[in-house]
Amino acid sequence: MRRAAILLALLLGGCAKPPGVAARGGGGIVSTNPCVDSVLVRILPPARIAAISHYSQDPSATSIPLAVARRFRGIAGTAEEVIALHPDLVIASTYTPPATQAAYARAGLKTLLVGIPDTIAESQAQVTQIAEAAGAPMGGVRINAEIDRALKRWSRKDNAAPSALLYISGDLATGGSTLLNDMMTRVGFRNAAATYGLTHTGTLSAETIVTQPPAVVIAPERASRGTTLRRRLLPNTPQAVFPRVLINCGGPTIPPALERLAAIRAGL
Repeated sequence: MRRAAILLALLLGGCAKPPGVAARGGGGIVSTNPCVDSVLVRILPPARIAAISHYSQDPSATSIPLAVARRFRGIAGTAEEVIALHPDLVIASTYTPPATQAAYARAGLKTLLVGIPDTIAESQAQVTQIAEAAGAPMGGVRINAEIDRALKRWSRKDNAAPSALLYISGDLATGGSTLLNDMMTRVGFRNAAATYGLTHTGTLSAETIVTQPPAVVIAPERASRGTTLRRRLLPNTPQAVFPRVLINCGGPTIPPALERLAAIRAGL
């Protein structure tokens, strides 16, 4: 698996219309990708957003505050529900099933498909792409300027970078060639995944790393089976919390993610 974010990418596409959300008669932008949602809610007025991915309304999958996400109609991304909204633009994932893409085309919908960025630079390029497609290019400029400022503030180069393992969930650790890996190395960590033969994101149990533990283990859960086992088997290895909301997406999530990773690095 290229990334566990296949799961995160398939946080794409229904949810029922949440209380207080007015019905929309057509037009606007529909997003079936929670990472696109995180950009749109920052660059567009709410009236321009016809619907967002229902995953943005899930605490384990969202990259935006739940109170914000619940202001919008949440959809699973089926062709039927998207077409019924008559949007001006649909922004979806490259993992959207071909049959769904074909249905969008038959309905005459303008569609933008976005993939999973593997680097900060790719994520910034995607922000620009989304903002320009949404007709709000300056919103993308603002987000990317915030990322540039965060990079300038939190990046560091160490001759002997401490090793770190970042778990996405349970025993699922991020490997190389991922956005999370790029952020880890920018703040001065060395991703230890390759030490254990993990070249891509995949499963890495506590038993596997116990004989050669990293300098720090980073994970979103404070209490889970994997976290508990790692604490028991690695009593002398620091365990740091990296909130799940910082794991799911890039774009506007990058600045707070860099800040949190830098704080973990500084604390060693």
